[in-house]
Amino acid sequence: MPEIAGAGWQYDVPTSGSKHLPPDPGYGKALTNQGYGFEVAIADLIDNSIDADATKIVVHFLRDDERVTSLLIVDNGRGMSDEDLDAAMTVGRRRAYGSDSLGMYGTGLKAASLTHARSLSVISRTRRSRAAGRRLTVAGLEDGFRCDTVDSDYAQSLVDRYDGLIEWQGTIVRWDQVATFETVEKGSTERYLSQAISRLDAHLGLYLHRFLSRGVHIDIVVEHVHTREELEHIGVEAIDPFGYKVPGRRGFPVDLVAPVEGIGGLRLQAHIWPAKSKLPGYKEIGSPADRQGFYFYRHDRLVQAGGWNGHRTAENHLNLARVIVDLPDDSGGVFSLDVKKETITATPAFARGIEKAVDKDGTTFRAYLDAAEAAYRDGASRAEIKRKEVIYPGKGLDPKIRRVVRQELPERCGEDPVTFSWVQLPDDRFFDLDRENHAILLNKSYRDAFNAGRRGGLNDAPVAKTMLYLLLEDCFALGRWERTRQDRIDYWNTIMLSAVLSQRERFLDGQETA
Repeated sequence: MPEIAGAGWQYDVPTSGSKHLPPDPGYGKALTNQGYGFEVAIADLIDNSIDADATKIVVHFLRDDERVTSLLIVDNGRGMSDEDLDAAMTVGRRRAYGSDSLGMYGTGLKAASLTHARSLSVISRTRRSRAAGRRLTVAGLEDGFRCDTVDSDYAQSLVDRYDGLIEWQGTIVRWDQVATFETVEKGSTERYLSQAISRLDAHLGLYLHRFLSRGVHIDIVVEHVHTREELEHIGVEAIDPFGYKVPGRRGFPVDLVAPVEGIGGLRLQAHIWPAKSKLPGYKEIGSPADRQGFYFYRHDRLVQAGGWNGHRTAENHLNLARVIVDLPDDSGGVFSLDVKKETITATPAFARGIEKAVDKDGTTFRAYLDAAEAAYRDGASRAEIKRKEVIYPGKGLDPKIRRVVRQELPERCGEDPVTFSWVQLPDDRFFDLDRENHAILLNKSYRDAFNAGRRGGLNDAPVAKTMLYLLLEDCFALGRWERTRQDRIDYWNTIMLSAVLSQRERFLDGQETA
């Protein structure tokens, strides 16, 4: 390479001036194609709610008879004034983050939302300001980053709609023209919602499990947009990826310290799961091979669930190995987190430090991996009964029961969930089947027998519904309906009806005695 005559190497490039170059409207297309998955995008928005000290958060799907129309995330956090809303909707503007904030880059609200929806509206109120709102659309981005002001009367009316949640302060994020909703095939809305809510429930339960365990409440609700009937309501529960009761190897977990250049001593908590666990923290968060490895937390928020980050490749015999890494505030350039907050990139200094990690008793990282592999091989030698695939239950059965069904039984894929509805049936029938729509129909004339005289809710009569599900689930996957099966349905009906009438009589006798 020819040398530059008369000049030495300059470590800083000299400049002669500067100018401000605002983004071209074409940047909006890049902003709306950040690759956010649906669950990841929702989790990013909930981060903002937690940063605003919200204790109650609702993910609200609105639907009509045919399709899902909108999605809203509602919280009871501090809320935003007009000035705060302008700042929040300004592309590229970063707010002031606290030392324990979950937000980082200032793009999550816009990028996460507009990756999925062509219209993003944010309505908010504080204790000192009236309800106000802003709307950002894909078309507005292309028109010089235009942001619309939401009509003040509408902003107040939307806040009033959630009066039980937003009392003095709170925020509503609304998505419209959501591509995923608009591409659901006609007649498949129930299946889509069941699967989408199940994935969202698991994702939020995992990545936000420390906050859920400390009292933050997150609910997922489906409501009919016209009748306002609540069609589904699930309380998200924490899924602790380290929530086993007994470790898979005696003496674990251990606290290792890895000397990482640029950071110093980095603490690693090395765990070994018990083999063939059926707990949600092992089974419900993805395949064990994908979930082995490092679990990085930033300010108590899980930002990567599994993976070895260049230290090694995934191997089945390490499926029980999981390691907690709480990221330091100053990572010394060793760690970087992507905008979506789901993947950590580490420099080779991390892998070198891992090789030298050791605990106070001299246990090395290599010895830990050997112990995890031994636990896996011991567990693999134990025979396991393979259980029959089932169609999972859906609307009408308590979400806690549905979670247990998912934990205990494998899913028959490609089938709509089995739902429950109270309808008018002949007096001599307690239940009936709608096989075409995968529904178990219960006679509403006998509903009072299960609710002690009170008005029944969506997920009432859990014992009766669970028993019927276990009895009838396999009826929905049959190709040919046999006479013997119909006879079985008939005598089950007769016996169940006798039990229901007996329960009702006991309830009435109890009232008279009281």
